[in-house]
Amino acid sequence: MFDYPYTGFHFLVVFEIFPQVPNDFRFQEVTGLSVNVNMDTYPEGGENRFVHRLPGRNTYTDLVLKRGWTLVSGITAWCLDSIENFNYQPTNMLISLLDENHLPVSSWYITNAIPIKYELSGLNAEQSQIVIESITLRYEYYTTLNLSAAVGAAIGAVAGLLGGSSSPSASITVA
Repeated sequence: MFDYPYTGFHFLVVFEIFPQVPNDFRFQEVTGLSVNVNMDTYPEGGENRFVHRLPGRNTYTDLVLKRGWTLVSGITAWCLDSIENFNYQPTNMLISLLDENHLPVSSWYITNAIPIKYELSGLNAEQSQIVIESITLRYEYYTTLNLSAAVGAAIGAVAGLLGGSSSPSASITVA
């Protein structure tokens, strides 16, 4: 049996700061879960043909959350308090991709997010469109959760296809 890739339309976003209303878990789009590895270069001493390129610090892109605008939202109040009153309170958050049973398949734990941009879509009297709220967050880093279970299941599936044991012989742990 083969597993198909997961679709990205069923997900959950949870902030760790305040009591949230049901609207605060619902977003129509999340973008920016991206990490880049910066490569540091070190010239070889006495050898001018090449330089060593070694991994350096990681950089993370800004996270953008979009949803239909509502009047009652703890997330919107947190953003506006930060931007308008310069009262920044970094928070952690969890983004989870859910399966058909509403259970997390994989999750990303975002550390120390703060709002850096708040935007409402345009208002147009000639069109009947929902007002979209966009929140841009800057964060320190994220950690992927549930990866060890996914890797273990993949190893077991491949072993089963190849006629081997269905349980992986090596233990893989991701912190």
